[in-house]
This record gives sequence, structure tokens and C-alpha cells, in this order.
Amino acid sequence: MHTVKPQPDAILTPITQALQEGALTRRELKALMQRSNGPAARRLLYFLATTLATGTLVYLSQGSLWQLPAMFVHGIVLVHFFSLQHECIHYTAFKTRRLNDIVGNFCGMVIMLPNRFFRYEHCDHHTYTQLRGSDPEMIPLPQTVSGYLYYLSSIPYWKAKFSELWRHVKGEMTATEKRFVPKTEVRTLITEARCLLAFYLTVLLICVVFNWWAPLWYWWLPVILGEPVMRAVRMTEHVGRPTCSDFKVNTRSNRVNPIMQFLCWNMNFHAEHHYASSVPFHALPALHKKLDGYVHVEEKGYLGAHKDILQQLLGFSPRVDSGTDDINQQRPDSTQP
Repeated sequence: MHTVKPQPDAILTPITQALQEGALTRRELKALMQRSNGPAARRLLYFLATTLATGTLVYLSQGSLWQLPAMFVHGIVLVHFFSLQHECIHYTAFKTRRLNDIVGNFCGMVIMLPNRFFRYEHCDHHTYTQLRGSDPEMIPLPQTVSGYLYYLSSIPYWKAKFSELWRHVKGEMTATEKRFVPKTEVRTLITEARCLLAFYLTVLLICVVFNWWAPLWYWWLPVILGEPVMRAVRMTEHVGRPTCSDFKVNTRSNRVNPIMQFLCWNMNFHAEHHYASSVPFHALPALHKKLDGYVHVEEKGYLGAHKDILQQLLGFSPRVDSGTDDINQQRPDSTQP
């Protein structure tokens, strides 16, 4: 097949390289970007059925030694509402924009992640992926194994989320947030945070007044128990990869088992998602096949990614965040720590 060589001064990304070298045609990319309500509706039905099934395990295990393990399994499913919300804020879960908003807000209530705010923050993450001082969602490579374990505990995550929610309820935005939140949206995001807090307080009030603690056993505690699993999954996406703007190396895709691929809504194909973020979740496996050789794939999945991270922390491998910052891609107003 005849290939077109890029111009010397052209900006080359994995997707443009794949297009230029014939691994993927523009027609194929356009086809992969087609959105539909059907795949997400079916996946959501199965996902809710899975949530019901794990919730039933919690019910059946009440008062036994199996209750805590059951809550942990249920929590793993609940925290993966994040994966669905992530698709919704990209407007790629459903074809219908309103459906994405409705489902995304529901997911946000489950895991305490305001949907509209998350959309703006995540957009900036895609613009400045793995660039220190610019990527608002960047998880730095820990300095020590204890720092690694502390992050996995999800304690710093919850501290940040509660602080963020309370700050927004009070009408405050950090300097970082002001960079990616349009001024016209600040009031909307403050209202969103206040509505979310009001919802949680209403549920808590109902629990106290009626002595009804189902939300504690079937929702709040399972989410807390399951969040370390989500922290472990999120680390595999970028942590331990070079802090630069090159998507060929700054993002991992992970080969995982069918159960985890179902729960994460195919987001294990994370590198493919990052440079073709308009491709819906159900088309990511096909895009993955098309882009074989154009992305960094961890063949051993999540465990392999964490092995890589630990090897860097223990000094068995060089730290890839050392001397790789892409200064030219930093925000004009950002500074290196």
C-alpha cells in the first residue's frame, strides 16, 4: 500500500501516523465514531443487573463472616459507575445527549463526583495529559512504596473529593479550577455541588428519622471498600509512564479479563481512547485491533502495570518521570513544581 510520509515539521500523533501509514483510514475512523443508544442501553441493563446481584449477596450474607467480602465485591461494581460516567461526559455512551446527561448525573450521585464539573476537569486532562502542572487529573508517580500504598488506600482521594465538594458548596474555586471552568459556568457548578450535598443530607436525615440504614450497608460502605480497586485501576492508565505529550508512550492500554473489561466499559483500551476520544466505548476493541503497534499495551494487564510501577519505585527500573517533561506543551500560565 502506498504511504504518505509526513512533512518534517508536521505534528505527528499516533492517530495521524496510523492514518498516514495505512493502519486506519479516515472512513474507518468515521465509522468507529458513530454513536448509538443501543449498545449503551444493553450494557447498562447488564451492569444494573450485576449491581442488583452483588447487592443481593450483601443481603444474603447479613450477620455472617461473608458480609464484609460481599460488601467489597458489591463496592467494586459500584465504583465502576465511574467508567460509565466517564463515557457520559464524553457524550459517547449514548447517541442522545440528554441520556448522557441523565445517566452521568446518576453515576455522579453514586460515587460523589459532580457530573458537570467532572466534564470540564476531564476535558483539561485530555488536553494536557501527563503534563505536570497542567493536567488536573494527573496522578504523580509516588516517591516511595509507602506513598504508593497510601494512594491505593484511597484516603488522599476522599480527602480531596470532600474538600472539593465543600469548597464548591461555599462558592469557591481554586486557581487550577478557574483555568478550566468557564466563568459563565461557575455558578452552575456551585449549584450542582449544593444540590449533591443536599441530596446526601436528605438521605442521611431519612436514615436517622426512620432508623433505616440500607444506604449505609448497600451504598456508602461498599463504595468506600471498593474505591481502592478503582484507585488501582486508575493508576494503570498513566502512572509510571513518561510525563510528556506523546500519546504513544504517556498512556497505557491493558489487556484484562472479560469481567474487568465489562466493568470498566472497555476503558482498559485507554491509549486508544486518548487519541480518539470521540470513539464510543463499544468501538474501542475494534480501534485497538486497528492500532496494533501504535500504542503502548501492557500485555499482563493491571498486575503488569503495577509491577512496572513498583519496579520504578524500588529502583529496579529507571523512573520514567525523570527528565521527560515536555516543557513546550505546558500551559502558558503553568509552572513546574
